[in-house]
Amino acid sequence: MTFTMLMARNVRKCFKFITAPQTIRQMSSKLAEEDLKVTDDCVKRLEAICDKDEFLRLCVESGGCSGYQYKFELDRTIANDDCVLETQGIKIVVDTTSLNYIRGSTIDYEQQLIRAAFRLIRNPKAEDGCSCGASFSIKID
Repeated sequence: MTFTMLMARNVRKCFKFITAPQTIRQMSSKLAEEDLKVTDDCVKRLEAICDKDEFLRLCVESGGCSGYQYKFELDRTIANDDCVLETQGIKIVVDTTSLNYIRGSTIDYEQQLIRAAFRLIRNPKAEDGCSCGASFSIKID
């Protein structure tokens, strides 16, 4: 079988998968406050910058000095695999994969002379991190 024939067959399989009718149901779940904690500084900052439909999305990506890095952004869309923490009038959303790397952590907002940013502190799943706190390596049990 030639490369072109293999590619054509794989494209047809993918196309069938993409176009097959699917039932999508809401799968997002609520987080308990022990899953993710939020400091008062974080709450105050989110109250100041978020519109009524916006929330803080936190995810873990590969990269950074230590292997993984935290990414914070304002968002308006909740996906099926997201977990939602609603506390003190603010909303924080984390996808289920990222939650496995940060469960038990605390989200803080820190203002320093050179920068101001959301950051994750006291991550029980992190072993090492860079000095700025933006990246970490996973603790292997």
